[in-house]
Amino acid sequence: MTPSLNTLSWVTSANGHSDFPLHNLPVGVFSRNGLTKRGGVAIGEMIFDLRAALEAGFFNGAARDAAEAASRDQLNDFFALGSPARRALRTELLHLLDHASPQLSRLQPLAETLLHPMADCVMHVPARIGDYTDFYVGIHHAMNVGKLFRPDNPLLPNYKYVPIGYHGRASTICISDTPVKRPNGQTLAPGATVPEFGPTKRLDYELEMGVWIGPGNAMGEAIAIGDAAEHIAGFCLLNDWSARDLQAWEYQPLGPFLSKSFATSISAWVVTAEALAPFRMAQPLRPVGDPQPLPYLFDAGDQQGGALDIELEVLLLTQTMKGQGMAPQRLALSNTQNMYWTVAQMVAHHSVNGCKLQPGDLLGTGTLSGPHTGQFGSLLEISDGGKTALTLPNGESRRFLETGDEVIFRARCQREGYASIGFGECRGVVLGA
Repeated sequence: MTPSLNTLSWVTSANGHSDFPLHNLPVGVFSRNGLTKRGGVAIGEMIFDLRAALEAGFFNGAARDAAEAASRDQLNDFFALGSPARRALRTELLHLLDHASPQLSRLQPLAETLLHPMADCVMHVPARIGDYTDFYVGIHHAMNVGKLFRPDNPLLPNYKYVPIGYHGRASTICISDTPVKRPNGQTLAPGATVPEFGPTKRLDYELEMGVWIGPGNAMGEAIAIGDAAEHIAGFCLLNDWSARDLQAWEYQPLGPFLSKSFATSISAWVVTAEALAPFRMAQPLRPVGDPQPLPYLFDAGDQQGGALDIELEVLLLTQTMKGQGMAPQRLALSNTQNMYWTVAQMVAHHSVNGCKLQPGDLLGTGTLSGPHTGQFGSLLEISDGGKTALTLPNGESRRFLETGDEVIFRARCQREGYASIGFGECRGVVLGA
């Protein structure tokens, strides 16, 4: 199901495309003037219209059923069908979009109906998200933040036994390019005993991956760790916007609330588990002395191939930089290898008490920082809790985000012998309160 490195598409913009070559084929939901919301597939700079392809008779059998579900105005029904449907659709798309497709003589005359320029389309949140859970599996971020607030005890004892998570707010998950309004809330100034109300002064981003749930489980039934991969439909980029001063005041004893629930941005395209198969790897070994996972969280196959090698990048473009015609400035380069727990372990733990996971639910990984400077996935870490200002190439400085700042996430999968694929971008501009 992974084409050879040099396989080309008749959609010429896909050939050599940094994110969406023929080898990727992520799914999403889009609209365009004159067209209702519908499912499509990213191929180069174009969107392949699944509904138009169905109407033209390009799918049969299991692929047709999968395409019909994926062509709707939400991907929940497609996610519910599981991996057999994803594989059937992917196999047929690879045949249809290959430069030597047997259907080429039928496809090319219909190109204007089947293909829409991405620049002319509006992307939408790809599924109706019933529930959103944010995990905390980036151990370096957990350590870095722990050192800021608990220097003598940065990592609490449960971290290495439990994939820590909390329930987030699905209603404010928004698609890339949606502006983010600076939130109001309570904060406690240093030395004060009474909180004040107003806009956050410490607005931050968090570099995360999003995980889309597939078929899911019935209430009261756990998903076994060995079966968890069958319930993972795909992945996206996720920015867990955070108001650090609100968070510092409210998080004890129950964790974050208003400091997180005001906005979560995601990238538009769902990169499927099948597209990521070449970029799987063994879960990094735990340091000597760390406990091994409890049996319900351990599966040999997951340890051998359940981790992912995805390069993650954060960039910042201030309003002044934009006015000066400057390019965004990279703030961090990290990798999903910095996850202490695998995605399968997250799914298994989430459901082990009988909690029902449903198609279209979204999980966040938590901030995926690396261990070194230049790999930190939040300004909280970069600025050492606001103590040290970051200086940008034009002389501006930042401890936290200012109005007009645009945060950009990108991700890339690369491996010798395989075509590189990406996720598109997850962008958001900060608006005033």
